[in-house]
Amino acid sequence: KNSCFVHLSRSLLFFSLQTFEKLLIANRGEIACRVIKTCKKMGIKTVAIHSDVDANAVHVKMADEAVCVGPAPTSKSYLNMDAIMEVIKKTRAQAVSLNESICCSCFIYRKQKSQKGVTFIGPDTHAIQAMGDKIESKLLAKNAKVNTIPGFDGVVKDADEAVRIAREIGYPVMIKASAGGGGKGMRIAWDDEETREGFRFSSQEAASSFGDDRLLIEKFIDNPRHIEIQVLADKHGNALWLNERECSIQRRNQKVVEEAPSTFLDPETRRAMGEQAVALAKAVKYSSAGTVEFLVDSSKNFYFLEMNTRLQVEHPVTECITGLDLVQEMIRVAKGYPLRHKQADIPINGWAVECRVYAEDPYKSFGLPSIGKLSQYQEPLHVPSVRVDSGIQQGSDISIYYDPMISKLITYGSNRVEALKRMEEALDNYVIRGVAHNISLLREVIIHPRFVQGDISTKFLPEVYPDGFKGHKLTDRERRELLATAASLYVAEQLRSQQFLGTPRIPIAKSKRGSWELSVRLGDGIYPVAVSKDGSSFSVEVDGMKLNVTSEWNLASPLLSVTIDGTQRTIQRLSRNASGDTSIQFLGTVYKLQILTKVAAELSKYMPEKAAEDTSSILRSPMPGAVVAVSVKPGDTVSEGQEICVIEAMKMQNSMIAAKTGKV
Repeated sequence: KNSCFVHLSRSLLFFSLQTFEKLLIANRGEIACRVIKTCKKMGIKTVAIHSDVDANAVHVKMADEAVCVGPAPTSKSYLNMDAIMEVIKKTRAQAVSLNESICCSCFIYRKQKSQKGVTFIGPDTHAIQAMGDKIESKLLAKNAKVNTIPGFDGVVKDADEAVRIAREIGYPVMIKASAGGGGKGMRIAWDDEETREGFRFSSQEAASSFGDDRLLIEKFIDNPRHIEIQVLADKHGNALWLNERECSIQRRNQKVVEEAPSTFLDPETRRAMGEQAVALAKAVKYSSAGTVEFLVDSSKNFYFLEMNTRLQVEHPVTECITGLDLVQEMIRVAKGYPLRHKQADIPINGWAVECRVYAEDPYKSFGLPSIGKLSQYQEPLHVPSVRVDSGIQQGSDISIYYDPMISKLITYGSNRVEALKRMEEALDNYVIRGVAHNISLLREVIIHPRFVQGDISTKFLPEVYPDGFKGHKLTDRERRELLATAASLYVAEQLRSQQFLGTPRIPIAKSKRGSWELSVRLGDGIYPVAVSKDGSSFSVEVDGMKLNVTSEWNLASPLLSVTIDGTQRTIQRLSRNASGDTSIQFLGTVYKLQILTKVAAELSKYMPEKAAEDTSSILRSPMPGAVVAVSVKPGDTVSEGQEICVIEAMKMQNSMIAAKTGKV
């Protein structure tokens, strides 16, 4: 059995317990699909809600019933309280699984509208309200003797007060939404100007994402690790900590790669963090699965960051190493059952790694959103010990309205080396076409020497790639492998095009050609490549060195397994045209090559090159989104670096600035 799913097979023993007959899931995407899977195994019928653009979404198809609750914007659909409460009443759902943003509101609505008999899968109202408010949660954490970050414990009223508080605390400071989460409404400020700008953008993002623009300010812990503790508590006063998750690889305060356990924690620190997390859960009478997040410095001092009162995106790595199904545990707790485990029963079995696969362009600020239709999509489930939590399929649309996550890719191993090796293989075997994606960035992170050694922090990406992510940098050997593979693909296709399958046609002259002289352009270099056929293999000469390239040469397959001098590589050919241009995904990164015969290469110098567009006088948004503010008008003179407009994409606000001085 796949070790990553041991928890699901173990849990079958307990599915006979009486829980609920029907559960409504007020969420979308991969997390809605995740809840439905466990409900099916528990024999619980499910109701999905959806916006009009999500009518054909995977979670809608998986559920037993589905009801449209409004148009695309989340405020008019997935956060539409009236519509959701009406669906609960209409479908007679006994329980509701909610996203964190509407949990509190639905409790209040239930009281107002007398929705009796409906159980909410998650903690009680007071716990959600207390932990959902970063200001109140910090005060509660202090009272529960949990280590906290120095800062201002009240609500910041305006930009002037933000500057005054920041000066008192001492720069750098973190400005963040009181009701926030997921990196939204958060800004780091190093001076007064950045504090004013951070206050403006954070309050706008907070209002847009959470309907609450209150902000707090605290000391920014420079170069920390982000480590969180999974807790599980019931309504009978029992609470457990289910070990930690290392979440330090981030961009824009949003997690990208997570793993469990952490390479950094020793048993004593792990226990201390776990006990403080449980103490906080008990202090607010918490009853469900939740996550207590900490910042940990280089001396293993840890500070409370926030508590998330929901099932975290990265929960699968905890399930893999503990053998628990957290969704099932949440449902059992909501029904009133006591926890069936003691702290001593919670193991750390093996190692699990999760990569968040996003529809993003990693070459722009480590990932700016991409939209489009998934023209081809194939998950790497044939790779051993791989789990993919997704809410999309081939043909799905990635739109501007929702988070650009494609899936959560999880690999499991008996140790970290094994888990990372499987992740590398899984990323190479993941087929995603139609949108930009961050596979190249994820693969580079997990093979980087610093990451492999466990030398990481929340500054990992900007430190390792100070000039931005540029893709995989080929060694000389890897360059020769790529050139040899591309040339072999070209020849294999030429040979295939000469065949007349199913036709009794007899060629006038039998072709006995066995060698080809090619010219391959890669980047700024042009390389002469000689290819000769040897059975099903090709002998390729590059840089005066001969390489043997073997494959089944199934050119119709999106994945191609190639062996180059005994080294196996999985590549993807993404495109090709009659001019010899081809794109190949090799070691996670897409490389553009041009393959020509020697004669065609000599003649190509006579072909005129298309001049690149001069964009210096144009401000073009680097991502799709909504224009929420325009700061200039025609005729205005602007200087380099001046804000022109603000674009909101996937609930994040981005300031677009002028690249040079000029007139609008």
